[in-house]
Amino acid sequence: MSKRDPIRVMVVDDHAVVRSGLRMFLLAFDDIELVAEAATGEEALDRCDEARPDVILMDMVMPGMGGVDATRVLHEQCPEIQVVALSSFQDGELVQDALQAGAIGYLLKDVPIDELAAAIRAAHAGRSTLAPAAAQALVKTTQEQPELGADLTERQKEVLALVAEGLSNAEIADRLVISLATARYHVSTILSKLGAANRAEAAAMAIKRDLL
Repeated sequence: MSKRDPIRVMVVDDHAVVRSGLRMFLLAFDDIELVAEAATGEEALDRCDEARPDVILMDMVMPGMGGVDATRVLHEQCPEIQVVALSSFQDGELVQDALQAGAIGYLLKDVPIDELAAAIRAAHAGRSTLAPAAAQALVKTTQEQPELGADLTERQKEVLALVAEGLSNAEIADRLVISLATARYHVSTILSKLGAANRAEAAAMAIKRDLL
């Protein structure tokens, strides 16, 4: 990669402070150029044609279209763009979903900047990079086939109980003092783990299987 032809990168994250930090970090590398930023999956899709990124650093949990869905659409519409998931979550199912959607790598947001730059270069060359914790979570998820609902974490059980009470995502976030995005992520994960089509079905299953 010559200095006249840097790797074009887009950062997608709903937190401005994260985008700002990545913007400053990436300035340290001559062979990487930040060409665009987006706060949502929808915005990322809108900006791709104009920005023409080679690699996208994609947050997985965002308002509206999440990172998994945005990655899936990008992989279908722009297969030449490599997506590296950059997330605070190391849940094995989220890692699996991201990779199945087409992400070439999965890193945690506390990754050292030199390792992030190396992952960007690897992605541009078509090579995968997985954070060790994400890889371990993925292996654990693929090895385990728990009884329905048995793999819910204590926090997910708390959220499920509030879903059963009829609380909205915003109300769950307020009750548990977590962000709305985190509440949405937990609810989505719960529905996936239970194989429930909606919140009402999840609540009914929780009561029937004594999961609360």
